[in-house]
Amino acid sequence: MSNLPTVQAIYEAFGAGDGAGFLSHLADDVKWEQWPDNQAVAAGVPWLQPYQGRDAVGGFLAVAAQMDIVDLQILNMMEGGNEVAVSFVIEANLPQCGGRSYRDEEIHLWTFNAEGKVARLRHYVDTAKHIQAFRG
Repeated sequence: MSNLPTVQAIYEAFGAGDGAGFLSHLADDVKWEQWPDNQAVAAGVPWLQPYQGRDAVGGFLAVAAQMDIVDLQILNMMEGGNEVAVSFVIEANLPQCGGRSYRDEEIHLWTFNAEGKVARLRHYVDTAKHIQAFRG
C-alpha cells in the first residue's frame, strides 16, 4: 500500500486550513519533531517544537496559522517502505517574530504505522535560518 496519497492529502488539508482533515491522518500517539539534540527546540523556535499525540499536534497548526506563508512548492515526493520524504521550498513572513521572514529548502520525513497513519514527522531544515528568523 502506498502512503503517497495520504501525504498529498495532508498537504492539501494544510493548504486549505483544514486542521481536522490534517489531524485525521495522524496516529493517536504520533511523535512530532522528537529527536535528540534539536537546536531549534533548544532555541525555542515555535514551529519546530516537539509534540506527542495527535491532539497535541494542534499546537503546531496554531503556530503555523500565525505565519504568512508566501510560497510553498513541493519539489518531490519519494517513498520507500513505511516512509515518505517530501522535499519542498517554503518562504514565510513571521508577524509573531517582529515581521522577520525566512526562505528554506526543507525535507519532511513522514513515517507510517501498520494502519497507514502518520506515526512520526521530522523536519530537516537549515536550523540556523529558522533560529535567526525567530530571534532576529
